[in-house]
Amino acid sequence: MPTPLSPATIALIKATVPALEGHGLTITQRMYERLFVDAEMRALFNQSHHGETGSQPKALAQAVLAYARNIDNLGVLAGAVERIAQKHVALNILPEHYPHVAVALLGAIQDVLGEAATPEISAAWGEAYWFLAELLIGREATIYRDLATKPGGWNGWRGFVVESVTQESETIRSFVLVPSDGKPVLRHEPGQYLGFQFDLPGHGALKRNYSISCASNGRAYRITVKREAAPGVPAGVVSNWLHDHAGPGTSVRVAPPAGDFFLDRGTDAPVVLVSGGVGLTPMISMLETIAETSPERPTWFVHGALNGRVHAMGTHARALTDGHANLHSRFFYAEPDGREPADGQPAETGLVTAEWLVANTPREHATYYLCGPKPFLAALVNGLGRHCIPVDRIRFEFFGPADELVEAPRQAA
Repeated sequence: MPTPLSPATIALIKATVPALEGHGLTITQRMYERLFVDAEMRALFNQSHHGETGSQPKALAQAVLAYARNIDNLGVLAGAVERIAQKHVALNILPEHYPHVAVALLGAIQDVLGEAATPEISAAWGEAYWFLAELLIGREATIYRDLATKPGGWNGWRGFVVESVTQESETIRSFVLVPSDGKPVLRHEPGQYLGFQFDLPGHGALKRNYSISCASNGRAYRITVKREAAPGVPAGVVSNWLHDHAGPGTSVRVAPPAGDFFLDRGTDAPVVLVSGGVGLTPMISMLETIAETSPERPTWFVHGALNGRVHAMGTHARALTDGHANLHSRFFYAEPDGREPADGQPAETGLVTAEWLVANTPREHATYYLCGPKPFLAALVNGLGRHCIPVDRIRFEFFGPADELVEAPRQAA
């Protein structure tokens, strides 16, 4: 545990909150500019989050502001620290990388705030940075150790090959991956993701995370990837390469399973799995796990797609729930094209809504797991909150940096 922050440092950090509210995004943008001068540091990050949307600088600005606001009550940030640590493990971030970020961040604060960044302010932020860094380094060391010592586990990048490819819809394919060494793989928690490192011609080293879309089996992983609409843009380079070039025998480099969004298997309470688009990937992993290990657990699988052409894995999801009295599946098409789900059972017309969920699932006891595009998540997270679903029973995964989705703190009914 790092040395506690001094009262003077806490007071100085709290005093910078107004400056961060006004200039936080500029500071984090400048920080990444400084950091990415070093090609090795640049290669550690998923550059698709640093393009036109600038989602990573925005997310970091929010995190820095939250850190400053809660510097005297860091317990409220425990969940955020865990998510960051899990992301770092998937990217293979190591202790020796932290000093580079410190130099870039403190330099950015000085660049943006100018004379307002007094020596005292700079020293306080240096102390605060290293306090948080030591927390993360300690947690990450524990995760790395656990991953390496569990059966089938490893650290860093491990060679895998594509065993098979399945076309799930017009825009989505599944890839089954097995280790090149033929040895077992670590059993993941349903909902976790894998980190990948690609070296693509003309693009260099690229890192991506993809959710595991199958139950744990100790032999292989499956990822299910949507082709991005615009080949050549940063967000679509890897997905298009996978769709166009990855087939049986293709080699990939993979980090072990990571992520703090996964199914709670320590209870038999009802669960509602809600997804939009390719956000179904962690939900399929959860549904497969429930169907295999606890089919008596009341479960609702609710998925929204644009239409039947892009609806992936519908027949598979329906097959998992059919024949089990406590397992249910419902599909929604926002813009029906006349094509029903492959199993011939009709889909609802429109969007999945919080109102439909609370009316058709056991709201008093269920935990809601959500994954999908940001507007989808924002509508459901906040909608369920307005229906007085307690915050600890609304869990969500967002593909990319974790932007703020919640309108205000929620209380139990």
